[in-house]
Amino acid sequence: MMKVLTRYLAREVVGATFTVLLAFLGLFAFFDFLNELDSVGKGGYELHHALLYVAMILPGRVYELLPIAVLIGTLYSLTTLARHSEITVMRASGMSTLKMLRVLAAIGSIFVVATFVFGEYIAPPAERAAQQWRLTATNSTVSSQLKSGLWVKDGPRFVNVRTMQPDRSMEKVRIFEFDERHVLVSVTDAATGRYSADENSWRLNGIRQTRFLGDRTEVVDLPEMDWKSELTPEVLSVLMVLPERMSVATLVAYVNHLRENQQNSDRYEIALWKKLIYPFAVLVMMALALPFAMTHDRMGGVSVKVFLGVMLGVGFHLLNGLFSNLGVINSWPPVLAASTPSLMFLLAAAGLLFWVERR
Repeated sequence: MMKVLTRYLAREVVGATFTVLLAFLGLFAFFDFLNELDSVGKGGYELHHALLYVAMILPGRVYELLPIAVLIGTLYSLTTLARHSEITVMRASGMSTLKMLRVLAAIGSIFVVATFVFGEYIAPPAERAAQQWRLTATNSTVSSQLKSGLWVKDGPRFVNVRTMQPDRSMEKVRIFEFDERHVLVSVTDAATGRYSADENSWRLNGIRQTRFLGDRTEVVDLPEMDWKSELTPEVLSVLMVLPERMSVATLVAYVNHLRENQQNSDRYEIALWKKLIYPFAVLVMMALALPFAMTHDRMGGVSVKVFLGVMLGVGFHLLNGLFSNLGVINSWPPVLAASTPSLMFLLAAAGLLFWVERR
């Protein structure tokens, strides 16, 4: 009997969630396309480029919207069942609130896995490809907000990259190297740099190196040289992708790089913990939807509850962004900043379930 009810609930919840997700994706794709229209016609960027770019960032939208879609889909399906007294029949058949939560958790595990897969394996490479495609189509380059370009600390060296191309090659590279007493040893200027994965090093071209030798300097011109560095295109690709859109592996590598160079890594650590916690927000959303289904409102009210679900989903999304920013500003522990919104909604779900059970 329980297997039959579980399959029935799974069909209703999955179907409603899939429908809601498609609707949200269509809406966000439309807004993303409108946002891209400002760039159409500039630097060879045409309408089909914008359409393909919007399509390529859709996996990232799926990752962001899945918990919200699960909340609204579960709320709609369970409220509809309650309106037709099917929830009452299920409870009369021996399905307690605890059993209902277990069934929803089993169904939600599918969405947990789907959210993790999209966030870790599909969205990050799609996002990088989308940014590279857009930069190539607009004949643009990647650079930091500083006029002097990107500055990165690499062990005893400070590296200034004026321009990063969409293929992740570098142009106008300047390397300042210091000794253990923090005395400047050399300044190396290179016209271009390209990473060799086979040798795990950069091949720099068009080099002029100035060496500081006590009371004199020495200038050496070289056609090319190999430069061993912990910096890789993957590390530098953080310029092109927001931390929230990176994979766990990329975030771990960049956090370690920042720590080794004694730089602030709070933003990326918070993003890392969010990546680990966010898929389980699906289960919190399903638990939050259950109390509304158990109010037994047979006179309708489905649209009101769905609207409330939309507001809760938007609130969760905003809280996620808010606590991430507050965590960076106030130097909160990354796990606290990343988990607080989910914990707040979990407590709200537990409180509502307790209130419904007491009625």
